Amino acid sequence: MSHTSRLAWLVAPALMALTACAMPGAPAPAPLVGSEWLLEDLGGRGVVDRVQATLAFPEAGRVAGNSSCNRFFGSYTLMQDRVAFGQLGGTRMACAEAVNDQESRYLDALQKAQRLEVSGKTMLMHVQGMDKPLRFTRTKP
Repeated sequence: MSHTSRLAWLVAPALMALTACAMPGAPAPAPLVGSEWLLEDLGGRGVVDRVQATLAFPEAGRVAGNSSCNRFFGSYTLMQDRVAFGQLGGTRMACAEAVNDQESRYLDALQKAQRLEVSGKTMLMHVQGMDKPLRFTRTKP
């Protein structure tokens, strides 16, 4: 075995390990864990005044928040910028019709979310079937 081929056998595993972190489909680091967000715009339709819809990522794979009137919780997966929310559960309080409408649209959008863009204190969530993304502002940390 030549010196060059021995070197290739030694270096190849290290290179494979380093590139695995950057390969498409590899899990992204969890920059969302511990963050909380306030919904500012629901796909170009604004939000109801004095009604807070939120989104929090308390731990890896878990999501929670206020859907406008009720609290919700569930799971999510994040691969690079691709996001998918699992089944969401929540409370069932009665709310005003406009708030109920916003809550339904928000929860529906979360279930159809496809991609996230985070830039500073702003997060855009691109949703299947919506022309404009949901826009959030970071509230924590």
